[in-house]
Amino acid sequence: MLWAAAGVAVLGFLITLEIAARHYGLPGPITSQVQEVVFRPKSGPLLYASMALMMVVLTRRERVIAAGAAIGIDVGFFLVRWVIGDRATDGHPFGNGALWVILGCAVIAVTRRTGHERALLLKGVGLALLLVAGRKTGDTWLLITSKTRPTVLDQYVATADHALGDPSWIAGRIVRATGPIGAHVLDFVYIQLAVAAVVVTLYQLRHVAAERRFPRHHLVRTFLAIGLVGPAIYMIFPVVGPVFAYGPGAFGTGGLHWAVADLWPNTPPVNAPHPMSFDQLTPRNCMPSLHTAWATAIFIHSRKGPRILRFAGAFWLIATLGATLGFGYHYGADLIAGVVFTLTIEAALRAHDRGWERSGIRLVAHGATVFVALLVSYRCLPTEMAGLPWVCGPLLVLAMLSVVYGYVRTTRLWEPEAAAAPRPEPQPELV
Repeated sequence: MLWAAAGVAVLGFLITLEIAARHYGLPGPITSQVQEVVFRPKSGPLLYASMALMMVVLTRRERVIAAGAAIGIDVGFFLVRWVIGDRATDGHPFGNGALWVILGCAVIAVTRRTGHERALLLKGVGLALLLVAGRKTGDTWLLITSKTRPTVLDQYVATADHALGDPSWIAGRIVRATGPIGAHVLDFVYIQLAVAAVVVTLYQLRHVAAERRFPRHHLVRTFLAIGLVGPAIYMIFPVVGPVFAYGPGAFGTGGLHWAVADLWPNTPPVNAPHPMSFDQLTPRNCMPSLHTAWATAIFIHSRKGPRILRFAGAFWLIATLGATLGFGYHYGADLIAGVVFTLTIEAALRAHDRGWERSGIRLVAHGATVFVALLVSYRCLPTEMAGLPWVCGPLLVLAMLSVVYGYVRTTRLWEPEAAAAPRPEPQPELV
């Protein structure tokens, strides 16, 4: 019943976003996903990653069949497009096969499986489709923020960022100095964040096929919760980012007539903050930084894996922070808010699983209070923060660290280390 209720809620949410997107004359998440059944998908790697996530419920033989079918279908699509002369460059040349296999498994679950096996396979299919739908809903959310929030608050965040030393301006100059190699590495990490999440999730769900059940908590739950709640904050605190508000836009696109001036990443702004009008194309997706939030979630969930997974989780977090700042997509204040936001979401999910004990309620309340205090200070006290950087900068970092410390301390109490097994008493020797 819980899975059914969640499915109905997600479907209703997708329909609402579809209607909102149609209101602005663009396809919504449902239309975009249906188009990828036939047309070139915009998220080929993500579709295969979603299929891999679904395959945790399959046996080894079924996995081989599913992977072979997906590749075969993609080869067929490639040959058809080649014959008809389709030379389109938008989208990926692969990914349709993975989506067909996911939908085919849903049909098999309904028509060929019964009882617990049907429910397990449908859960796997639902998990895969939720990951793909999360990407589509995110795109629609960003569209809605750009259409419904004509003014942005970048000047407030940029002023508050003086307390942190203007990290985006510093990182931007560093990335520019590394040349194309550093930029390409960071760009790959930034774009393929969902694939990295699937790798960690596959490790967490590696025993599902054998145990025939899902664990209570895993990374996809946190990812979806972040993607659902985060865009709502965008509507409250619309920010476009330094490369747009103070530069030429991403990859040199976008007119400077919307920017305050061409300052990023060479000269930090010094103007008095006030709301500024901006175009209806650029997403207001900075506060908080959801890329930082997702990378932090990957880092947290990779801590229980083998060494190589822990190393990859740390690398992805550091590289994502470098990309978000170095490409001018976010301010330093966004990253601090993103970390606090993630830890609060993660704490809420784990506290819910434990029945909302006092320690869980206290942890979630502390994270939510710090997050709200950050947003209020960015909006109401940016000039004061910029005037006292040696006081306000450390206070911002300490506020974030207090949430980090509270999360680590509380979750360690929730998961105490296994007591060491007592040593067996020596047996008397028989003479």
